[in-house]
Amino acid sequence: MFIALLRFAGDKSKAGPLMKAHNEWIQQCFDEGVFILVGSLQPNQGGAVIAHNISRADLQTRLNADPFVAEGVVHAEILELTPSRADARLDFLR
Repeated sequence: MFIALLRFAGDKSKAGPLMKAHNEWIQQCFDEGVFILVGSLQPNQGGAVIAHNISRADLQTRLNADPFVAEGVVHAEILELTPSRADARLDFLR
C-alpha cells in the first residue's frame, strides 16, 4: 500500500485551470480500483492519496499523469506502507 503526498511546489494559481482535469484523473484512478482515499493536506499544502493493488513504478507513472504533477503545481512523494495491524474494517488492505 502507498501513501502519495502531493505538496504544492510551484505556482498555486495554475491549479484552478487544471482542477477539472485533475478531478477527472482522480476519478479514473478510483474507477480502476487503485485509489481508496484522497484528501487535502491542511492547511492548504496540497493533497494525499492512499493507493493499493499497484506497484511503486506503476503508481509513479500514474502520478506523473496527474495534470498537477505534469504542470509542476505539486511534487509527488511516495511512501510505502506495509500494514501489520489494522481494524477489522480494513482487513482488505492487509
